[in-house]
Amino acid sequence: MHESFALVVWTCGSIGAMGLILSCLGTALMRRLAPRWNLLDRPGGHKQHTEPVALGGGIAIAAALIGSLVGGFLILNVVQSFRPGWLGFLPNRLADYIPGLLGRMPMALGIGSGALILHILGVFDDKKNLGWLTKLAVQFAVAAATTLLLNLRLMTFLDEFPAGKAISIFITILWIVVITNAFNFLDNMDGLCAGVAAITAAIFGVSAIRAGQLFVPMLAFLMVGVMVGYLFHNFPPARIFMGDAGSLVIGYFMAILTILTTFWDQGIQRQPYGLLVPFVVLAVPLYDSASVVWIRLRLGVSPFHGDRRHFSHRLVQRGMSPRNAVLAIYLATGATSLGAALLPGADWTTACLILAQSLCVVLIIAVLEEIHSNEQSP
Repeated sequence: MHESFALVVWTCGSIGAMGLILSCLGTALMRRLAPRWNLLDRPGGHKQHTEPVALGGGIAIAAALIGSLVGGFLILNVVQSFRPGWLGFLPNRLADYIPGLLGRMPMALGIGSGALILHILGVFDDKKNLGWLTKLAVQFAVAAATTLLLNLRLMTFLDEFPAGKAISIFITILWIVVITNAFNFLDNMDGLCAGVAAITAAIFGVSAIRAGQLFVPMLAFLMVGVMVGYLFHNFPPARIFMGDAGSLVIGYFMAILTILTTFWDQGIQRQPYGLLVPFVVLAVPLYDSASVVWIRLRLGVSPFHGDRRHFSHRLVQRGMSPRNAVLAIYLATGATSLGAALLPGADWTTACLILAQSLCVVLIIAVLEEIHSNEQSP
């Protein structure tokens, strides 16, 4: 058991390191190419920067994520089929996992395809500013294809009830779109989207390792590595932006992780409170999305209209520097999500306490924001 655990940790660490290197080098390359290609985010409107900043970080992120996922499986399949002896450098126990991993190849290709479509959508949106209806329609189409073709579904226990499968499919499609947009909304300040994605992906990866999974933690720590590599160039003050070409891909991958991760120990009976784990881990991104949509609707503005009403902007308006606001959101994300790593194998009491802790953190944030608003009101 300990040997298998160490092997999974070694594998995930290696994959994370590979993602970090590819992302860091790819982003550095895009910083040079973006000005030549006129891929620049120019100041104006609700944007905070005063000088043009290179776009194209999303291209580096997508290349590292999709390329590593799809390319890794294709290379592994070719080597296993034609030159299995070439895998002799791997630890013996890891070779035992290869057939099982290759069984996940259709899913990996499907996930990569969905991410690629959203990446292309984001590239066009960064260049031409597509309308929100077009973006939402493509997101729903990708979410539906992912759910139906790959059979990735939440709440599969509903299959036991009449129309339960249809309900599960609908909830899964909606969930993928919500999480995709939550991280798209979160890309509103230097280093914010990538940092929160790295923290939450790490939590999902740890939960998946504790639950005895392999493919999912590999995917999770690939995400962590890619995000950290990108942050070398994007942490405040940013030298490059990811744009929708990156944030849509990140959100999609995070949604997939929430569906694939098993939130229980395989050695014990499954517990339904595992359904709460994604809400615990993603409490802060969901709070940001819900609060900014509520504010916009209350003001009679489209929920998809960009502005400076996000959680991070509200922290800056309350006196924080942009860097401190980002760090505060990192800490809030860690505070809400760390307990989720304890949920595999936990009992009902522990699960309820972890959920209550996360809710308390979010409510404290909401109360403090309201207090400040009341102090400013006449």
